[in-house]
Amino acid sequence: MSNIEAGRYAVSADRVRTLARNYTCSDEALIEALAGMTGGRTRGWWEDYRELLPSGLLDLAEMEHHARKLRVASVIHVPGLLQTTDHARASFNETVPTLTPFEVEHRVSYRIKRQAILHGNTPVPYTAIVHEAALRMSLGGPEVARKQLEHLIAVSDSDNITVLAIPFGEPSFVSSGQPITYAYGPVPQLDTVELDTAHGCEFLDAEAQLAKYRSVLDRMEESALKPGKTRDLIRSIAKGL
Repeated sequence: MSNIEAGRYAVSADRVRTLARNYTCSDEALIEALAGMTGGRTRGWWEDYRELLPSGLLDLAEMEHHARKLRVASVIHVPGLLQTTDHARASFNETVPTLTPFEVEHRVSYRIKRQAILHGNTPVPYTAIVHEAALRMSLGGPEVARKQLEHLIAVSDSDNITVLAIPFGEPSFVSSGQPITYAYGPVPQLDTVELDTAHGCEFLDAEAQLAKYRSVLDRMEESALKPGKTRDLIRSIAKGL
């Protein structure tokens, strides 16, 4: 069991169903969702970074890859899946402790590869709630910041991507202060929240925790501008750079 949980051994759909019976699990939707995740070990692209990046970052990429839908919220930074290469590089150059140029480039390439889930034949539905503070952070200088804002406007026209901005002066605002990623699984029991903390990625999956962050995201979305007004705000900030 320890080897299965650690991902060293694959588990078959039949074994999942047998374990469910042994543990008297009667939730057929959950059992079938778990069985559908079996079928042998496959190597994801993130495994190429196994010796180069913290394991939490690899888990984040895998979580996003398997998500049915993603909702994110960020107060200070543009969400990673919506960053340009230059913006990502400027962000990693400000990391504490300081990263070497070699480490920076690995993290940049990793972040850009994560963005593939938003494009292609079956793109993941993605909602990003971004505070105006993040839109006004001129990481990398005015030119990099302007291109980042123009990129946000462009991607927000995609059918699967929604960008919502919370403006300064909004009287109702709730946030944990940490970037939040809520990944929806095939059934609610397989949902996962990832928090981007100062010490790395933290993953939460207890029902009480999931309910809390669904509520946080709902309230943040209620405080945000609609997509059209969000694009108007972003254009206004870009013109001022």
